[in-house]
Amino acid sequence: MNRFANSAEAPDFDAPQILRRTRRRRTTGIAAVAAALIVAGGGTALATSVAGGGSGSTPAATSTATSSDATTMLYLHPQGQTIPIDFAGWSLHGAKAYMEKTQTKLGTVTEKAVKGCKPGSVLGVSPHAPKTVKEGDTVSFTVCAG
Repeated sequence: MNRFANSAEAPDFDAPQILRRTRRRRTTGIAAVAAALIVAGGGTALATSVAGGGSGSTPAATSTATSSDATTMLYLHPQGQTIPIDFAGWSLHGAKAYMEKTQTKLGTVTEKAVKGCKPGSVLGVSPHAPKTVKEGDTVSFTVCAG
């Protein structure tokens, strides 16, 4: 019985090869999904999700007019990128702080009485999408009066 104890060959696993193959398959799968999104028209959403990073997420720009266009400012970055900024629900204080980052100027602030909104929150921005705003431009806000 002891003759057969050490006679079986132990399987040999090539761990580095298995790891490379797994990474290659994963990369190929991600590339396939990205290509399918681009072909299907989701390229803008894909580019936004990849380039997003930063402190918060920004919604993808859409070509159709939506109700949130009144609160969305399209900021033309000095490097040529257009960045959509949706101010819906932001406080006026937060909007002013963000305008300092984009180096835009505060225009007029108009208060509007709307039921169910938080006093001081942004209801509209002018100019809004699809017009673009660049450094030095003036942006006006409509805020909730309460």
